[in-house]
Amino acid sequence: MRHVIRWRVGVVTVIGKSWGTAQELQVSVASDAERGAALDVKALAYVDMVGQPQAGDTVLLNTTALNLGLGTGGYAIVVALPDRLPRDPDGPGHLVKARYTPSQMTVLGVDEQDSEHHGVLKDADDLGGMPVVVADLHSALPAIVAGVHASKPSARVVYLATDGGALPIAFSQAVQGLRDAGWLHGTITVGQSFGGDLEAVTVHNGLLAAHYVLQADVVVVTQGPGNLGTGTQWGFSGVAAGEAINAAGILGGRPIAALRVSEADERARHQGVSHHSLTAYGRVALVPAEVPIPALAGEIGALVASQVSALAAQHQLVRVSIEGLRAALQRSPVKLSTMGRGLDDDEAAFLASAAAGRHAATLL
Repeated sequence: MRHVIRWRVGVVTVIGKSWGTAQELQVSVASDAERGAALDVKALAYVDMVGQPQAGDTVLLNTTALNLGLGTGGYAIVVALPDRLPRDPDGPGHLVKARYTPSQMTVLGVDEQDSEHHGVLKDADDLGGMPVVVADLHSALPAIVAGVHASKPSARVVYLATDGGALPIAFSQAVQGLRDAGWLHGTITVGQSFGGDLEAVTVHNGLLAAHYVLQADVVVVTQGPGNLGTGTQWGFSGVAAGEAINAAGILGGRPIAALRVSEADERARHQGVSHHSLTAYGRVALVPAEVPIPALAGEIGALVASQVSALAAQHQLVRVSIEGLRAALQRSPVKLSTMGRGLDDDEAAFLASAAAGRHAATLL
């Protein structure tokens, strides 16, 4: 199978906005006979990986996502500043992320032997009933947190990022905005995702670290930005939501299955309750979870109630009032957007996620 990477060399012309360790740039890519005319592109550099770009720097770019026109990942990614490489880092850590790729790196895992927390996690095996809200899309994160915050503003909410979407957590402006507002207490990256306050090998140890190290009240588990779907029954990255439900239940947590709902998606498989939720929670999840059902009115409410009944034999369906949740969502410190749609375009999507957060708060 042919693996395609589109490489370019350019010069930084403008230093744009930044958030966390992510730095936006404008880069002028020179023309040549093979690649055509010169153009300016929007690029993203992770300064903790490649160093801090400056205007005039030559940069090596991976333009694959940009050329594909991906809505979430539509940046050229800075691979290196070849004329000004960062110094070699010091410190412990032997967890390798992006393994055996040109971008492989080592990080200190919270669960590895060199970690100060290894002794705590070595025999850890119980979440003590901690609520764990699992969602398919990264765009559900701000809405879930808004639902928690509306009921329990002092709750310590931790985000656990799986590796189904963007691997660097720094890519998410939502995460940085929620942190800046004090709505997120901490972040954990697991699997091949990286850049959280804590790194862990698996979802299981990530959840245990949230409980024992960060003293989380609630954990929200989603993939990073950039859901992958193929229009097939099983070919979507949100399948991992069912596996996260299993991890939370096996470890003695309170798994809460946030529904992916839409009243505006034109694709039949995502209208009402998405088949992603019905497959992940109905076929992949093997332990009981609580499934918050937003008390939506009208046709969308009836459709959701009908579809979610398929989960009743396995899970506990919990009807949740949506009174006041729109106002809570409007107070979100970060932009609400799912598949390019905002709160006014697809209100049901955000209310369903906020209802899951509200339900989690009632368990505290």
